[in-house]
Amino acid sequence: MGGKKASMSRTERILSLIDPHGYGLEIGPSHSPIAPKSEGFNVETIDHDTREGLIRKYRDHPVDINKIEEVDYVWRGERYPDLIGSHEKYDWIIASHVIEHTPDLIAFLRDCEAVLKPSGTLALAVPDKRYCFDQFRPISGLASVVDAHFAKRTTHSPGSMAEFYLNATSKGGKIGWDKNEVGKIEFIHTPEIAAQKMREAATQNTYNDIHSWCFTYSSFRLMVHDLFSLDLIQLSETESYDTTGCEFFIGLSKNGIGLRLSREELLHLTVQHD
Repeated sequence: MGGKKASMSRTERILSLIDPHGYGLEIGPSHSPIAPKSEGFNVETIDHDTREGLIRKYRDHPVDINKIEEVDYVWRGERYPDLIGSHEKYDWIIASHVIEHTPDLIAFLRDCEAVLKPSGTLALAVPDKRYCFDQFRPISGLASVVDAHFAKRTTHSPGSMAEFYLNATSKGGKIGWDKNEVGKIEFIHTPEIAAQKMREAATQNTYNDIHSWCFTYSSFRLMVHDLFSLDLIQLSETESYDTTGCEFFIGLSKNGIGLRLSREELLHLTVQHD
């Protein structure tokens, strides 16, 4: 099984976490859907703009805009059940490189669990902060995640903006890499930009797209376990794949079995892998 897992593509890993024959929702597929309608998936989508708007946004970027499909629900900050008009609708949800952008991580997970069927699965692809532009940022802790939820954050905090812009780096000209990358490290933004973005966040109630949260494979599994233990979410782990390249993959469900190791063991792994 280990050899089979090692040879799987990222798409295969994500799809292995769900029943792809069920009725699904993909959040933020944009120009790179994991489960495209064009390939026969029975899926609806949520994105931050219409297909036409996404095409305009990415027209001059080095991406294939022909992969941008019709958007079923344009998200403007609503709770997902309100946006979709239904609860417990989907057999699966896919969100690739989405959760780290959310100002309120707990609200995002609760929205997903609200529109999942009782046996449904949320499949996440999450960047490992050690192998992307977040490499010099600290791992996000439980306190910050819980505080953001009870503060009902809908935008990123001034501190998050300062930390992100001060520390974002490339390596070998890349913003995501694997553990064997040996290229030169360069900072992406100046301190002046960081200060500007911090002040804007403090004075303007507008959303700026950054990574609010930074995780490793072990720290994210611990976060999910702790949020479940605190009765803040109903989702627990079903299956997961350790970091490959710059990301890891995890399935969450209301009937997940949770960790297969003790919390203490996972704490030690989190510290070792920081």
